Amino acid sequence: MPATPKRNILVFPCGSEIGLEIHRSMQHSTHFALIGASSVDDHGRFVYDDYIGGVPMHTDAGFAAALQDIIRSRHIDAIYPTMDAVAETLHNLAAELGVVVIGSSKETTAICADKRKTYAALHGHIPQAHSYSNLDEVEQYPVFLKPAQGYGARGAAKANNRKHAELLLETATSKDILIQEYLTGPEWTIDCFSDRHGQLRFHGVRSRNRVSNGISVNTSESSAHAQEFAHWAENINRILKPRGAWFFQAKQAADGQPRLLEVAARLAGSSALFRIKGVNFALLSCFDAFGQDVEILVNDFNVELDRALCNRYKLDIEYSHVYVDLDDCLIVDGKVNYELVAFLYKAIDEGKHICLITRHRGDLQATLKQYRLTQLFDEIVHVTDGRPKADFMTAEKAVFIDDSFAERKDSATIKNNAKLLDFLISES
Repeated sequence: MPATPKRNILVFPCGSEIGLEIHRSMQHSTHFALIGASSVDDHGRFVYDDYIGGVPMHTDAGFAAALQDIIRSRHIDAIYPTMDAVAETLHNLAAELGVVVIGSSKETTAICADKRKTYAALHGHIPQAHSYSNLDEVEQYPVFLKPAQGYGARGAAKANNRKHAELLLETATSKDILIQEYLTGPEWTIDCFSDRHGQLRFHGVRSRNRVSNGISVNTSESSAHAQEFAHWAENINRILKPRGAWFFQAKQAADGQPRLLEVAARLAGSSALFRIKGVNFALLSCFDAFGQDVEILVNDFNVELDRALCNRYKLDIEYSHVYVDLDDCLIVDGKVNYELVAFLYKAIDEGKHICLITRHRGDLQATLKQYRLTQLFDEIVHVTDGRPKADFMTAEKAVFIDDSFAERKDSATIKNNAKLLDFLISES
């Protein structure tokens, strides 16, 4: 138990990939309490227990006033921006808001938010892809077009010939488009952490094995170009002076050497790879933001991270009791269904009454002891006479979890007000 109250951290916008990774990184912290906020309701509403929706866009005139109201009413100690443009806005409002903005300085954030500024600042220090001022300079296609400001793969495209490039430039939503040589080799992200003293405390290289919408959905630690990337990290840290979590991306050119793609003054969503190894970028950034020295201990094992969409549900039912089956439900193929157990513990935390209702053949208590489930239930009903399970379900507001369709149908027929859940309430 911490000696002081938790500091309240407002994550905005909380539903981005970065906001979701911050939640995964800090949801169980004993030092910080997370409050999620967004202008547009998205997945953050399902993830953050403490959620504020309808916040004006950071470009709206009413944004500062709305944010001040939230800071005052929710006793916010710091804001954790999850987008470059939002971070720039918050830095401009920092004195007015009177709270800590977690991350790099205003100057560093502005440079990293604009690839032209990034390339200019690092010119001569970090190898970069060849850039063209206009299409007349292009001698060989394909080329790669991308907005100077933006993130992920938004607005980026490969142009196979001049006509294609002209069309892309004409239809681009951004008028500041970079024209660069097309790099065909493997790609890497280098996740970094720098403390408030300006020291680069960690850098880790990972390969972007599979990419979807600019997000690395399969990634693993890599030793490629290890010395060069270490040198790059030191140079970027020295020149741009980032603070907290940050990263840069590189891609291999035709000559076999890497070229810099971008530098971002924030953590990367797939930096979770290194969180599993002990480097919690979000938590480290928060401690550093409040002036606390940190130590990083990296576990020595290999990790591969694979990401996919997950499902979360909000149900419009009220229930006070959970009736749950044992065989082929809580115990499946001789193993405990830990996802269902997790739901039951969540229900216990919410004050629900948990009742095991089973037709188990054999010594029920011995089975529960074998699988370490003995203390999980408020009530145990062992049906041995063939009667319907519904006869034992006396609670008016209840859910019934059972793998057997026949049992669920029988209970639905007898208990017209029963809510029937097929195996699991939520998936993750």
